[in-house]
Amino acid sequence: MAVQKVAVVGLGRMGQGMLATLARAGVPVIGYDVAAGAREAVATVPGAEVTADLPAIWREAETIVLSLPFPATVEAVLTGEGGLAASPASGRLVIDTSTSDPDLTRALHARLASAGHTLVDAPVSGGPAGAAAGTLAIMVGGTAEAVARARPVLDILGQKVSVVGGPGDGHIAKLVNNVLVAGQLILAGEAMRVGVAAGASQEGLITVVNGASGRSAVTEVNYPRWIASGSFDSGFTMGLMAKDVGLALALAERTGLAIPMLREVRERWNALTRGWGPAADFNRAALGDPA
Repeated sequence: MAVQKVAVVGLGRMGQGMLATLARAGVPVIGYDVAAGAREAVATVPGAEVTADLPAIWREAETIVLSLPFPATVEAVLTGEGGLAASPASGRLVIDTSTSDPDLTRALHARLASAGHTLVDAPVSGGPAGAAAGTLAIMVGGTAEAVARARPVLDILGQKVSVVGGPGDGHIAKLVNNVLVAGQLILAGEAMRVGVAAGASQEGLITVVNGASGRSAVTEVNYPRWIASGSFDSGFTMGLMAKDVGLALALAERTGLAIPMLREVRERWNALTRGWGPAADFNRAALGDPA
């Protein structure tokens, strides 16, 4: 079944990659961003249109993919001035790939449903490279009908599409994933620095750990690709991870459970973000505090 016109709202590095992937698959696609530079970055993508007019998105596209940095931005785009809830359009499908607040997602799901629209939360993992290659891991929350409707677009964007549950559950899964990554970067970094200071080589330690029970995605992927190489160009920043860790902690606190380790991760991550700066690559957390 051919995919009808899709809009990508938010043309940062993730949004740019997803727009290019959709266009490459032959999907008619239109991009929107408030920043002229972001729009210009995708203006030459074959088969893609770009607009600075948000209401035009609701008129022209049946499916809208959101790739936005903050929950408040998602809310403003969908329910603020010029947003979908205020438009005369009907029957739109919104696929929110942002990392967001599950409670807000559920509220937006209800708000949009009352206006005849459908919302699926589908946060992603894989970074800008995965977005550009169409190999993202996607964590999906929504009704069965909504997920089935979104599936053709999700299958273009991702290599592994996992349906977690109902509305908001995809965003819960992403927060669980990201707080684990944040904690593993801190702990793996400290462990590696101890090993090197004691006389072992970092390369040897990584090889051993990745063949043993201490391995994780951080040691298997992040260390060789961005940390040991010194490239630190993953496309994901300290500040964005700090935002995600904060969202995860807020979610945890709402459950009423004891979460001492999550609080420690949040405090340490915030300190590292202040030290390195919010624009620094998030993998620098493995280095500890800047010298």
